[in-house]
Amino acid sequence: MKHTIKTITGIAALEGQWLRRRHFDEEVLAHVAERIKQSESSHTGELVLAIEATMPSHEKDPHLRALEVYGRLRVWDTPLNSGVLLYLALDKKAIEIIADRGIQVPQAQWQQVCARLEARLAKADYIEGLLSAVDDIELILKAHAPQGDTEADVLPNDPVLL
Repeated sequence: MKHTIKTITGIAALEGQWLRRRHFDEEVLAHVAERIKQSESSHTGELVLAIEATMPSHEKDPHLRALEVYGRLRVWDTPLNSGVLLYLALDKKAIEIIADRGIQVPQAQWQQVCARLEARLAKADYIEGLLSAVDDIELILKAHAPQGDTEADVLPNDPVLL
């Protein structure tokens, strides 16, 4: 109910914009991009982080929006089908992970990563929470990404602000 009132009044959108400006500046994003780059040197997975301050009005469901972003950012476009999207909708306080078909991981494992990140963000531990989530995803990809050239870096490492 509380979140619905925030959404109806527009406070959630303002809060999402404020969170993005306050916690995701260029320095933080560069640090996260470097961590993603380091992570990808140990497996064939390709991680893309997308941070959306305010979800568009045409899509109310964060999971469906994450699927849309996954497609628009072409996370699926990797030689080994090893793209992974970590999607944050700040206004909805939603976190989603979408993995390509080359990454065979039980959904419960992705949900654990999301739950840990959500707990960190609730404590305003944004930078370390994101870095920890990248580390968690790295461990999963080391175990489940297809074998291949770990030197290939197909997708951009810089977080995408939507």
